[in-house]
Amino acid sequence: MHIFYAAPTTAHQSHLPTSKLWEYNLYRPLIDLGHEVVVFDFDYTEFNYHLDPANPKNREFITINRPHFGAELLKQVKAVHAQRPLDLFFSYFYSSYVEPEVIREIGRLGITTVNWYCNASYQFHLVSDIAPAYNYCLVPEKFRLDDYRRIGARPIYCQEAANPNIYKPYPLSHEFDITFVGQRYGDRPMYLRRLWKAGLDVHAWGPHWQDPTPLWRRVARSLKQGLRGHNPWQVFTNDFPLERCGPPLSDEELIKMYSRSRISLGFSSVAEQPVPGQPPIKQVRLRDFEAPMSGAFYMVEAYDELQEFFEPDKEIVFFTSAEELIDKTRYYLAHDAERERIRQAGMQRARIEHSWHERFRMVFREIGLG
Repeated sequence: MHIFYAAPTTAHQSHLPTSKLWEYNLYRPLIDLGHEVVVFDFDYTEFNYHLDPANPKNREFITINRPHFGAELLKQVKAVHAQRPLDLFFSYFYSSYVEPEVIREIGRLGITTVNWYCNASYQFHLVSDIAPAYNYCLVPEKFRLDDYRRIGARPIYCQEAANPNIYKPYPLSHEFDITFVGQRYGDRPMYLRRLWKAGLDVHAWGPHWQDPTPLWRRVARSLKQGLRGHNPWQVFTNDFPLERCGPPLSDEELIKMYSRSRISLGFSSVAEQPVPGQPPIKQVRLRDFEAPMSGAFYMVEAYDELQEFFEPDKEIVFFTSAEELIDKTRYYLAHDAERERIRQAGMQRARIEHSWHERFRMVFREIGLG
C-alpha cells in the first residue's frame, strides 16, 4: 500500500523533545508491514504548543497558522499522488493543525483518509472539528464511539498497542522494588507517598516530579496558563519526596526501567478534574501495553476496559485503592515465583496480541485495504 503519513514524532515535545514515541509506535510498524510510506515534511512544534482554541492566545495562533499548515499539506500530498496514486492518508492530527476542508479535499482525490487520536477521553474537543472530515477515525476509548458518531464521524474502535521491536526486556538486574515513569498529576503523588510511608522502596521519574517550586507558585503558574480542564490543586498536592524523584527518561531509559524494576506501576485516571460527585475519568493507556511487552511486572489502577486485553492477577495486577496497592506490592515482592509467572504471561499476551502490527492489520481489513 502507498501511504502518506502525517504525525508528530512524539506527543510529548515539551517534556521529551527527543522522544520518538509515534515514530516507534505508528510509523515503523507500517514500514515493517511492507507498506511504502511517505512522510509529511513539516515542523509541528509550535502547533503543539497551541492546541486548545478555548485559550485566546491559542485561538489567534490557530487562525493565523492553520491555513499555512493546510496549504503545505495539500501541496505535498498532491505532489506524491501525481507521481504514484496514494491509497491511504494516515495522520495524528488535532483540529488546531488543519481545516476540515483540507482533509475533505484529500479524500476527493480518491485517497482514503484515517486519523488516529488517543486523548478523546477528556480532550474530545481538540479533534471534534476535523473528525467528521475523515473517512475513518481510529478511537481507543470505547465510551467515546457514540460521541464521534453524534458529530458525523465514522469511528473504528482501535485500542492502543506497542511495537515489539522497540519494547522488549533487557538483561538487567533489578535495582528498584517499585517504580513509576510518567507525569506528576492527580492522585499519583498520593499513591506513591502512601507506598513510601508504608516503608516500601518506591521511585518516580518524569515531568514535574523534581519541581522544587513552592506549591503556591505552581498553583498561580497553572492558573495563569488557563488550561482547559486543568486543576492545579489536584496536580500538585500530596507531594512525594524529591530525593525519590528523577527527571523525564529517554525512550530507551524508559524501556530499560521496566527491566530494572521488580514492580512497574500504571495509573488509569486522566489529568482533568472529574465533575464533582462523579468518578474520575479513566482510559486505557499506551503504557498498559508498553510495560507488559517490555517484560514488566505491571500493577495498574483498575479499569474495566483494560480487562478485555489482559486477565487481572494472571497477566497484570489491578489495584483499586492505596491500601490494596500497598498490600499487593508487599505480597508480590515476597513471592518471586508468582510475580515471575504473571510477568511472563503478560509479556507473551502483549507480544502476540497487542502489537501495532496486529492493530493495523485489523483496521486495514475493516476499511477494505487489507
